[in-house]
Amino acid sequence: MQTGAGPHDTYLHCLAERNQSLNALERRRDHIGNLRLLVALAAVATIWYEFHGLSLWWLAFPVGLFIALVWWQSRVERSAECMRRAVRFYEQGITRLENRWHGTGESGERFGDPHHPYASDLDLFGRSSLFELLSTARTRGGEARLAAWLKAASPIAELIERHSAIDELRPELDMREQIAVLGEDFRTGVDPDRLSKWAAEPAKPFPVWQRRIALVLSIIGLATLLWWMGTDMTDPNARLAVIVIALIEGAFGYRMRARVMHILSTVEEPGRDLDLLSGVLESIEKQPFASARLAALRSAIHAGNGTASHQISRLRRLTDMVESLESPLIRAIGPLVLWGTQVAMALEQWRTENGAHVAAWLDAVSEMEALSSLANYSWEHPADPFPELAEVNRPGLLEGEDMRHPLLPEDRSVPNSVSLADPLRLLIVSGSNMSGKSTLLRTIGVNTVLALAGGPVRAKRLRISHLALGASIRTVDSLEEGHSRFMAEILRLKQVLELPPPSLFLLDELLHGTNSHDRAIGSEGLVRALLDRGAIGLVTTHDLALSRVADDLGPLAANVHFEDRLEGGRLVFDYRLRPGVVERSNALDLMRAVGLDV
Repeated sequence: MQTGAGPHDTYLHCLAERNQSLNALERRRDHIGNLRLLVALAAVATIWYEFHGLSLWWLAFPVGLFIALVWWQSRVERSAECMRRAVRFYEQGITRLENRWHGTGESGERFGDPHHPYASDLDLFGRSSLFELLSTARTRGGEARLAAWLKAASPIAELIERHSAIDELRPELDMREQIAVLGEDFRTGVDPDRLSKWAAEPAKPFPVWQRRIALVLSIIGLATLLWWMGTDMTDPNARLAVIVIALIEGAFGYRMRARVMHILSTVEEPGRDLDLLSGVLESIEKQPFASARLAALRSAIHAGNGTASHQISRLRRLTDMVESLESPLIRAIGPLVLWGTQVAMALEQWRTENGAHVAAWLDAVSEMEALSSLANYSWEHPADPFPELAEVNRPGLLEGEDMRHPLLPEDRSVPNSVSLADPLRLLIVSGSNMSGKSTLLRTIGVNTVLALAGGPVRAKRLRISHLALGASIRTVDSLEEGHSRFMAEILRLKQVLELPPPSLFLLDELLHGTNSHDRAIGSEGLVRALLDRGAIGLVTTHDLALSRVADDLGPLAANVHFEDRLEGGRLVFDYRLRPGVVERSNALDLMRAVGLDV
């Protein structure tokens, strides 16, 4: 990382370095491919000469060299793929900083819930959502953890721990890159719950005597095979020895066959998925964390017999052996060396030693990825502070100075300050169409979500207590559930009213689906009920009758508004929040501006 450089310049520098390294790896891979071709031709020539008296053993050298080149090329290709992911990591960082990120990241749409009290209203998930902006997680577990933090406020003590962890992770760009690169494999189809279930199933290790007999028979089988091949497969005694040992091994393995096949068939996919954790876990293991939360995560992955990354690397080697059962060579000689039986025994022993710890390893990676996402966001926005967390029970507290919407470009967002502190608990926001009322609610809501998830906020300062959040900003009808728009709204309002205190409500155009008389009575009754439950919040309205409620509630409520003005036949908005009630409406002006003759 460049010392003293800003996020954008640092990303550009790192991107150039990674592209240079990628080009070098791709050239090396191509050179190895050319060598493989030459060695393959040499092997073909050796086979031809064998028909003219050359010993079969001469073929061992080109075959061995070819296998070594295949392994080397696969390692280089793996490094190249990791470098491509690093390139994407920095490219995505640049698109975020340049506000071109919309639709380029993981949307988290699967975490959306139309019945959640604020997720859809505040654009938490989906295209151009808060989740897409924040998430650099590459495992499904990491994405789920971040989504859970966004969907529910965490306890104050836990948020304070996250602040310390994020502070420590914020400058660790190389580590965040490594976690993102190594976790990329997880993006397709890995289910942490399935992995934990597989690993935690009660293991039934094979008896020691069976494992020892299997090992001895495998050694004898391999020795007899090499003896037979060394005689050019013409010695009848060597051939008989191979047949005898094969029959003995067949009899030995017959009773275990069903169990061995079951182990081999159930381990392949979970084992491959677990291996993807190895590099991520290793990067965590190497860090001397100071914050309490990160130190606890590091301790969790050291539980068991050795480090988690080492144990999972062992599992990877075993699953490679399972996959090799499909290769022609292992199909030919595998039964003679009890290949499948030996691997199944080793797998069951691995699960005996480590299975109970896999869930903790997965949990540690999920937590680390979620923290890394917030740390990355904090590093990319150094001016965004952590909120001040207040221990206030009832009513709640929210004091925000110069708050902006995190999903809007900074040059297009207008800061506004809002304070809800005892005795003031309600702001009634009036204003004309398009003046900024709904955006204000979303600005407050999204910053509240960030604050109560443990992240920094887009504000000069935000002081907030633990709050249950509820919003009714974007309610729509549901054909599937047979609800009209009005019914969907009152169901959401009921949900907001039932939030545990203290709560924060953000209500846009209350009861706009009914007549003005019922709307006035219903809106006032709902607002009073919310305040009686110790809630704080904001309500926007076009109906100035609701603004008179603030006069009746005295110091508990106040009116604020947005203004617009007509300049040269067009409406101009400054999106600044002002005290008092709006004095004009722009509905007719808007209709005329689009060509309607009214």
